Amino acid sequence: MNPLDGSGTPRHEEAADRPYSQGAWARFSSWLECVCVVTFDLELGQAIELVYPQDVKLTEKEKTSICYLSFPDSYSGCLGDTQFSFRLRQSVGRRESRFRDDVYNKDAPVTLQRETAHFFGYVYFRQVKDVSVKRGYFQKSLVLVSRLPYTRLFYSLLQIIAPEFFEKLEPCLEAVCNEINQWAAPTPGLTLNLPVMGVILQVRIPSKTDKPGGSPIRQPATENILPAPMLLPTIHELDLFRCFQSVLIHLQMLWELTLLGEPLVVMAPSPTICSETVLALISSISPLKFCCDFRPYFTIHDSEFREYTTKTQAPPNVVLGVTNPFFIKTFQNWPHIIRLGEMKMAGDLPKQLKLKKLSKLKTLDTKPGIYTAYKTFLHKDKILIKRLLKGIQRKRPSEVQSAILRRHLLELTQSFIIPLERYMASLMPLQRSVTPWKTPPQIRPFSQDEFLSTLDHAGPQLTSLLRGDWMGLYRKFFRSPNFDGWYRERHKEMTQKLESLHLEVICDADLLGWTKDKSEVEIVDLILKLREKLIRARRQQLQVRDGVVNKLNCFIESVIGSLPQDLQTVLHTH
Repeated sequence: MNPLDGSGTPRHEEAADRPYSQGAWARFSSWLECVCVVTFDLELGQAIELVYPQDVKLTEKEKTSICYLSFPDSYSGCLGDTQFSFRLRQSVGRRESRFRDDVYNKDAPVTLQRETAHFFGYVYFRQVKDVSVKRGYFQKSLVLVSRLPYTRLFYSLLQIIAPEFFEKLEPCLEAVCNEINQWAAPTPGLTLNLPVMGVILQVRIPSKTDKPGGSPIRQPATENILPAPMLLPTIHELDLFRCFQSVLIHLQMLWELTLLGEPLVVMAPSPTICSETVLALISSISPLKFCCDFRPYFTIHDSEFREYTTKTQAPPNVVLGVTNPFFIKTFQNWPHIIRLGEMKMAGDLPKQLKLKKLSKLKTLDTKPGIYTAYKTFLHKDKILIKRLLKGIQRKRPSEVQSAILRRHLLELTQSFIIPLERYMASLMPLQRSVTPWKTPPQIRPFSQDEFLSTLDHAGPQLTSLLRGDWMGLYRKFFRSPNFDGWYRERHKEMTQKLESLHLEVICDADLLGWTKDKSEVEIVDLILKLREKLIRARRQQLQVRDGVVNKLNCFIESVIGSLPQDLQTVLHTH
């Protein structure tokens, strides 16, 4: 039997358009898609004043979305400087450098991978009184558009460049973009020094090999760097405690809603609060990737507004952050709405939102609360809540409170995921069943019932003290996009592992001996399939033992050299 039978026919992928990123702005585009300046025009409303680099191609739909998402709506009343973020769907047909994405995404944690179908927008909005302007106010936003979820880094970058930009405008922006174009590309596992406007930001790009929740890896010595770098402890993590301080007693429920990908609306007084709360919810299930849609800031002008607010079908699996009270009426058929108000204190503790019935939702004057009929599967962790509330009374720093919260959520998610990972690993064929003379064995199918039967002796109770209906939570999780995304990713990794093992056992086999009594047709078939397997391995960046690829390529060349000249010509041009 041919050792490569069943490997399939080669897929000829259509060549991607050569985007501008492969030209003069290659380094810039590994961090940002572009920088936009959005202003308020009396006749046009919000309008893009400038896009840099100038040869970046945004579609009209993308420009319109960026315009509306870059300004707080009139209900927010944001005076002074405001920072927030948004996420928008890329236009259909846009093509990017797939190779660059694959290289980065292969080594990045799944929660920090580069987006392929969405852009993030990081906004610095300024609204100040200005008598020289007809409306009496200067209103302008500086927006960093990126496919990287580096919220903390890009917020910090905006705090450096935006105040200067509002004074000096375009020349300042051009200089900053040229500086960013000198930065090394974001490479998982590396610590980078990123100079901008006389400041050096020092950041470490997380890697998927990092231990979740582990201590930050020590940064290299910086004595020889002048000026002294501004060290960012994280490129993406927000102040979780600040985001959750009014819902601490409901943390368990919010974690479950996010884990299950339930339709959820966060209504807040400002785009800062709603966008950060949405991102905090998404991060609460880390290291599990949130595989549903989420919009940290969403407006009635969004191109998906009708899609997400139709009442003719069930609400989609999406988390939306909004500020316009109009949405209360629009989302009355949604199952879960968090209505945040301005932070209030009850004595020396933040006032906690109350659970309320959905029927209590009223137009415009709805009071803060969590409007849902959801019943949690797991019990609250009262010890955690007491610890955090006591920390407030003792004036424990917010970053310490956030670290406690993040550790708790990480351990909770890991307790939930470890049994799934353990069961998934058991579906992998034994290594000894991978032979050179047969197609690699199949991964066994995932059986929900079989998995649930393992919980009695290998369930979350081994690592978590939380009690409740874990089995019911798993059953509902199996119906969520988050399970589907997790399973597809694991299955892909296991399939690639099998491919790697198969290549290695083929390399170790006596291939020359196999060819001695075979016809030319069989030998040519072997060469073509082996070549295809090597191309696929390179395309998928499979991890194989050193020397395997070289040895197989040498075998191919030596066998081709032993064939008649006409066949050699055909194979060399194939």
